[in-house]
Amino acid sequence: MPVAQVTWMFLGMKSRAAVMYGRGQPLVVETLELAPPRTGEVMVRMHAAGVCHSDYHVISGQADHELPVVLGHEGAGRVVQLGDGVTDLAIGDHVVLSWLPYCGDCFFCAHDQTHLCKTYETPLWDGTMMDGTCRLSNSEGPVRHLSMLACWADHAVVPRKSCIRIDKTVPFEIAALLGCAVTTGVGAVLNRAQVEPQSSVVVIGAGGVGLSIIMGAKLAGARRIVAIDASPQAEAKARELGATDFVLADEDVNARIKMMTGHGVDHVFEAVGNRALQRSALDYCRPGGQVTFVGLDANDASIDLPTTEITRSEITVTGSIFGSACATRDFVTYGQHHMNGDLPIDRLIGRYYRLDQINQAIADMLDGKAGRGVILFDGVEHG
Repeated sequence: MPVAQVTWMFLGMKSRAAVMYGRGQPLVVETLELAPPRTGEVMVRMHAAGVCHSDYHVISGQADHELPVVLGHEGAGRVVQLGDGVTDLAIGDHVVLSWLPYCGDCFFCAHDQTHLCKTYETPLWDGTMMDGTCRLSNSEGPVRHLSMLACWADHAVVPRKSCIRIDKTVPFEIAALLGCAVTTGVGAVLNRAQVEPQSSVVVIGAGGVGLSIIMGAKLAGARRIVAIDASPQAEAKARELGATDFVLADEDVNARIKMMTGHGVDHVFEAVGNRALQRSALDYCRPGGQVTFVGLDANDASIDLPTTEITRSEITVTGSIFGSACATRDFVTYGQHHMNGDLPIDRLIGRYYRLDQINQAIADMLDGKAGRGVILFDGVEHG
């Protein structure tokens, strides 16, 4: 949808936001106009937001998106204004934002696969709200919302269906990571792969999602968890979160894994979204085991599969989007696991930033610095 066709208006509310104006260019942190929430919408004062590779996919152009757009799809904050028809939230509620809301009525929702609901796919890709319009604008016109959230901003207007109420005892920086990395990784382990106690697991990629898979595998009771990453910096954080072994990607990984296990592992998770790594994942898996693709490559990505070998070895190859999660259930459950001490999400965090440091945060992520980067907004301290 061309930007000129999007309805917008100036209504005076200001929001400081990180705006993308061009592919491959640094983001611009500036003040935008923010319209109030319409029917079925909520305004949230952001307290914390994660820095995710999926945001960089937009910056790099791998994920084609209308511009300009405010990025950020992993965040948590406090409800400050309710649109008409929103009766099940209150001012002051703490919420985690879900970039993949679901309708509750379609075929997939009826079959307990809310993560596959397609109802809101069009506005999500268009960068608008559900009614096809934008709430953000500058002097040139409308500014798009990544995933209907645009939470790299101090205030965001979002769909009610994207707001998951969370217990106020859960720190905002923990709650924010429930919105993507933690749920994507832990959910892939518990919901999709259903890793059994005493299983052996390989995790390819020790970024935010890969580290969350490691945490999920430990929570599931896996006895051996092998992390693979290109950066030596990743080893300490991977082991801290539950990896029993670490292999550098430039080693003979297959030989190392076969030496450790004799026959490959029960579960392999690819958390990077790289075709070569997805193909290699099959080599690490034992006969009768399962390979789960979690990372996202380009929309047209494909790999050659050795179908005869897959048939003979009975390896299962599957994917998991958003941790195969039901956000209203899993955000709360994983938050409680953290508060109980058996999902150490705080250790997943490697660095904190303010919004005006967003380009440095992105650079650090691309540099392979260990752990998840988290933006804290003005007036918010971690912990």
